[in-house]
Amino acid sequence: MNIVKPRVAIIGTGAIGGFYGLMLQRAGFEVHFLLRSEYQAVKEQGIRIESATLGCLQADVNAWDNAGVMPKCDWVLLGTKATANAQMAKIINQAANTNANVVLLQNGFGLEDELRASLRDDLLLFGGLCFICVHRKSAGVIEHQAYGGVNVAYHSGAASPQVGQDQAQLLVNMFNQANVDSHLIANIEQARWQKLVWNIPYNGLSVLLNAHTGQMMQNSATRQLISDMMHEVVNAAMAHGYSLPDNFVEKMLVSTDKMPDYFPSMYHDFTHQRPLELHNIYTAPLVAAQQVGCAMPKVEMLLQTLSFIAQQPA
Repeated sequence: MNIVKPRVAIIGTGAIGGFYGLMLQRAGFEVHFLLRSEYQAVKEQGIRIESATLGCLQADVNAWDNAGVMPKCDWVLLGTKATANAQMAKIINQAANTNANVVLLQNGFGLEDELRASLRDDLLLFGGLCFICVHRKSAGVIEHQAYGGVNVAYHSGAASPQVGQDQAQLLVNMFNQANVDSHLIANIEQARWQKLVWNIPYNGLSVLLNAHTGQMMQNSATRQLISDMMHEVVNAAMAHGYSLPDNFVEKMLVSTDKMPDYFPSMYHDFTHQRPLELHNIYTAPLVAAQQVGCAMPKVEMLLQTLSFIAQQPA
């Protein structure tokens, strides 16, 4: 008996969407890529991943520039920057099949809560936590330096939470079939706090200091600043009742020491004069921390400096 594999839509075919979409396509899934400025290049040349660990992967893909005419999909993976989420609900609703599943492959806090009200009631919503060093090199070309795992957590939409958990496990299985290490996470908010421990210091400091991870880690002053900010995020998570793994900050520092020199996504957004994801990576978690009486002074100062930089003329 032939088993019909679910159809997948990638909304936002940049580094994240392009990488995971192509990996799923190589595993035999029918994947459709929605693009804007890079549509013609990807339609003609496909997507190319230049990977330090996987080698060179390239394939022609199903490229679309209009969600209204592309095939309806069972899984809709959102790889755009969170700064565009206010415009994404209409596109997701167009691309999604009945009772489809929507996955936010984005950084930040509160993403699912903010988008939920604008989605169709029949759609299930999930968070996807990506652990990867990857960036867009040029139109349709993605440079992959290290890692690549993505963990999945159910957020909302199903009449029964168990249905949501079962669907989340299906996506985990799909990623693992695609040679992408994936695991099921029980609580999306806890998972987002945990990922912020890394994202908050490195993203903003890479912009402020014009430095990659290796440079920041090799300097004792910036290394201590990173550690301090990480502990502020851990304390905020704990104030919300979420315990993170033992010695989590120290493990994050050691893990970053072993990474290749890496410029986080916010650095690339800044250098290409794109909007910075300040709301979901900084403002939203700061507000959440304040609501439970937890101060994050160094994180707040980082946001203040980034806000100034973001408002300066190009």
